[in-house]
Parts: sequence; structure tokens; C-alpha cells
Amino acid sequence: MAPLLSKWHRELELFTSVKPLIVLEGNVLDQQRYPLGGSIPEDELVPLPRYLQGFLRDGGWQQVVFYSNLIGFMNPYAPGMVEQFARQNGGKVIQGVIPAEFKGNSADTAPNLIRRAMAQQKTATAVVLELASHYIVTPERMDQQDVNSFNLLMQSALSAATVSTPQGRRRNLLILLVNKLNDLPAWFYLNTPVCKVIHLEAPDRDERLRLISGPAFPSFFDSTVYRTDMPYYQQHPQELTRLREKFVGLTEGMTFTELDALRLLSKQSCTPMRDLCRVVDLYKYGIRENPWEALSMASLRTAKEDFQRRIKGQNAALERTLDVVKRAVTGLNGLQASSTAKPKGVLFFAGPTGTGKTETAKALAEKLFGDESACIRFDMSEYSQSHADQKLLGAPPGYVGYEAGGQLTNAVKRNPFAILLFDEIEKAHPSIFDKFLQILEDGRLTDGQGDTVYFSETIIIFTSNLGMYVKDALGQRHANVTMDMPYPEVEQRLRQAVDEYFKLELGRPEILNRMGENIVIFDFIRQEAGEAILRAQVDKIIRRMAEQKSIRLTLTDAAYDQLRQAALADLSGGGRGIGNQVEALLINPLARWLFDHAVLADAEVTIEAFRLDERPPAISCATKEDSPHA
Repeated sequence: MAPLLSKWHRELELFTSVKPLIVLEGNVLDQQRYPLGGSIPEDELVPLPRYLQGFLRDGGWQQVVFYSNLIGFMNPYAPGMVEQFARQNGGKVIQGVIPAEFKGNSADTAPNLIRRAMAQQKTATAVVLELASHYIVTPERMDQQDVNSFNLLMQSALSAATVSTPQGRRRNLLILLVNKLNDLPAWFYLNTPVCKVIHLEAPDRDERLRLISGPAFPSFFDSTVYRTDMPYYQQHPQELTRLREKFVGLTEGMTFTELDALRLLSKQSCTPMRDLCRVVDLYKYGIRENPWEALSMASLRTAKEDFQRRIKGQNAALERTLDVVKRAVTGLNGLQASSTAKPKGVLFFAGPTGTGKTETAKALAEKLFGDESACIRFDMSEYSQSHADQKLLGAPPGYVGYEAGGQLTNAVKRNPFAILLFDEIEKAHPSIFDKFLQILEDGRLTDGQGDTVYFSETIIIFTSNLGMYVKDALGQRHANVTMDMPYPEVEQRLRQAVDEYFKLELGRPEILNRMGENIVIFDFIRQEAGEAILRAQVDKIIRRMAEQKSIRLTLTDAAYDQLRQAALADLSGGGRGIGNQVEALLINPLARWLFDHAVLADAEVTIEAFRLDERPPAISCATKEDSPHA
């Protein structure tokens, strides 16, 4: 069977024959699985320099040396190679290393030695510059000696000689390993005919599947566990296939180094084969109980009724919301997508203010995770500036606030099982949407401290008032939806407004695509829902007065009718507006009356009437005659 070659390996094979200057950027600090055998056992996990040593030697380069500005020229994988390099190109060997500064005026600086090595025609030579991201502070802060050093490297590549070897003609080669391409001066690699940039990705799906399906698979388990569990999977190969597929999906974006850590963690903890995928959660989140696995199906079956008791008049929105939750619980969310590391669910709540969008998110957190505090809210009006992404993810190294980390990434590190509520998303700076795109697509982010934060156990909810108003040709705002419109028309108009905002105004249709059909439109609070909200709020006040103060409060039918007519006269403020009216018409006058009559506990109080014509509004109350405060 032909070895599985990664894309970057194939590109390296192709371009080392035609380009004397190669820049490898990206996942260069990871270990790699060498696929060719030869001087390195096939599929052995080795650091990238060791990988390149095997690749170059097997490919016909006779002399391979590595350079680090901290150590100098070296080759720990081939004794005598550095001495041979020194004899040909200069430099003094001290304990197997040629010390050489990266910049300076000496003839024995690293760039000068490299220039001589690249120009000679005796030995096919490859020089690999490790940690090349760290040779200068930043490309914008280069001094003249920095510029001279990179000019010498460029000159080395331009004058690279071709050498005849037993395996054919090989051109002398210079390879730089960098974390990010912009760690180098742009003029060094842009529009440079002798340079090729090759990006190293984290292992792709095929590479991860090869790892978990190949000779390394038994090493994921304690030997006793493997002997005990493997016979079952040999008899049920489809179960083994599903186990491997799930592992491959959950480890998307992980490096080989992280995968090897998973292997050791699984083996050391004597994990049964059936629980292999739980090790991924253990690695990502530490020792935690997974609330998704502890969910009671009986509790979820009553979720709609429970939500309707708390959120009034939004049956259609609740139905759509619970569909996403059911997909998450059953493991069907994103089943058709290429990535299984995405968040458990994504919802976009749009509609009038005060209709229950935030309350639904809180109710969802309580239902799924047992606590409203699992709903972590971010007011996106606080992230309207161009540097707002640093508040979310943390400042980069060297900047103020680096140690504190980011507000979003810190929150998910503390509690990876949560509802993330991004309120009024349209107020965020457009640059924030780049981060959201990565979260929605890959389910992970790297914070300013370089730590990867995973969102695969979260539900993400965006809320917005988009589409409530539109502007005419003169820039005047007009209501786009009104309470006299039926819900289907409200839904159609607001959906269209959300589409136009992301596609036309923001110019980010890909964000909309990641949300799919999970845009949930909340209706206006109409009369029937308003009455239910009012009744629920009054009942809550009565219940809490009894629990906290032992005050048994009642309203006469006439008084309640007065309150109902006043509180529901204007429903444009939604449920929040009703709550404001209850506070102004009931809570404040009641508190004033209780204080004035020294009724602070253990009493029965009846509200007989509301005096709404007074300012501020007042109430008429009576207490039971045998009450201590009568």
C-alpha cells in the first residue's frame, strides 16, 4: 500500500527540486509521522527537524545541517555532519556545534556560512533554520544588520548551485521554519522567484484515521484492557468503525503532539475501548462531569410545557429552539457537516424587544445544565470598537492585559458546558465576526496566550432587534413590522431583514450560512400573552410575599381588572414593559402602603382598588381585623 502523504509533504517533494528557498510555516512545532521509512521507521512520531533530516537524506541531499540563533549550526541526528560542513564552509566546531550569530560584521556569521554552503558545488547541501520566527523582533523593527542578514540569505538562494549526486542532480537548499509567515519581512518571500511558501496544517481527517486505525491503535489502551475489549470489536467491526469515526471527528484541529498526549492519557487511565472518546473531553476540559450525558430524557420530554409556563406567547419560537436542542441531545446536530467539533447548537433570536429572547436562553440553561448561571451573556454593544476582539480573546503577548486573558475564552475555559448568549449582535464591530466564523465552523479558538479553547459542548445564541425598523431613501426610520401584522408576516419581514443585513450591509453571507435555518423569530406580545405574563408576575409577587414576609396578599377582582387594563394598555414594550408597569402600579404603591402602616410581616393584606389618577399611583388596602397589625 502506498504511504499516506500529507499535502505539505507532497508540496515539499515537488518544490525542493525547483526552488532553493523553502519557507515552512504553520504547525512547525508539532511532531510529525514520517510515512516513508528509510532512515526513520515508518509512521514514527518525530519532531519536524528529524522528519526533514530523514526526508532530505532519503531524497539525495548529502549534507544536512540545522541552525538556531541560540545554539548555532548542529545536526544531532548525524554524527560528523557538522565537522564536514565546517571543513567546507568555515566556522569552528565546539562540542559538535558551530557557534554563529545571525547578524554581525564577521565573516563567520550564520548568513555568511550559509551563503558559502549554498554556492559550493562539491556536496549537495541543505540548511534548515529552526525557530526562524525569533531571529528578529518584528519585521517593522528591523535594524540595518537584520536587513543585511536577510539580504545574505536571499543572495544565498539566488546563487544556489546544483550538485551531481548518485541519486541525480540536487540543488543546494535553504529551508526556514516559521510559526507565522508575517514573522519574516514581506520582501523576503513576496514576489521572490526562488522562494516557495508551504503551509503545515494540523493532521487532517485521513491522517487521524490512519493513526487510530493503524499499528498505533493498541498503544491507546492498557494491554489488559486491549486483550479484554478487542474480541468484542473483532466480532462487531461496525462498532469499531463507529468508535474510530467519532474519535476522528472529536479530535479535529488537534496536532500530532496532542493526539499522542491523548494516547498516553487513555493508556495510563486504563480507559475501556468503549470510552475512548471520553478521553478527548478529559484532555480538553480536565476532570469534569459531562452534563450532556447526565440529561434526563423524561425532563426533556416536558421541556416545551416548562418553557411555555415561563415564556408566554412564543410557541413557534420555542418549538424551533427545542428542535435544535433535540438534535444536540441525540447527537444529530451538524451530522451532515464535515466537522463534528462544532458547537452543539447555534440559534439566532430576532424579534421585538421584551418578547422573551434572553429569558428563553436562561430557561434553556436551567433545563440543560440545571442552573441559569450556565447562560453566559455578552452585551455586544461593549464590543463595538476595532480592538474589541482583544477583549474577547485576550491581548497578544507584550500588550497590556495579556495576563488577564479574554472574557469569552476565560468564560469557556471555566465552564465549557454552557449557553453563550451574544446579545444585540448587530452592535459588535465587524472584525468580531471573523472570530464567530471560526467558532461556528471549527468549534475552537486560540486565545492571546496561545491556548486552544473548545466550544464543542456549548450552545451559542445570538439575539438581535434587526429588521424592526428600516430606513427610506431619505434616511428616515420607519417601522418595518407592527403589532397589527399576523405572525407569519412578522416572521417573513424580519427574516428578510436579517438576510439583507448579513449579505448586503455587513457583506458577510458566510456568517448567515453557518447559522443555517436556525433563525428564530419571536412574535410581538399580543393581548392573550400579555394577560398571561401579567398573571404570572402578580402570582410571583403574591408567592414571594408569603414565602419571605409571611404576608398573605390578595387582589379583589375589581382591583385586578384595574391593574390589567392599565398594564396592558400599551404592549409595545413587550413583557419587559408589562413588568415596568407592574412595578410602577403595584410594587411601588404596595411598598409605600406597607411602610406607612408598619405592616412588615405576618399579616393578611387585600388590595381593594388602584388609584391610578394620582401621581404617583396609589392603592387602597385593607388588613384582616385579627392581624397583629390591624
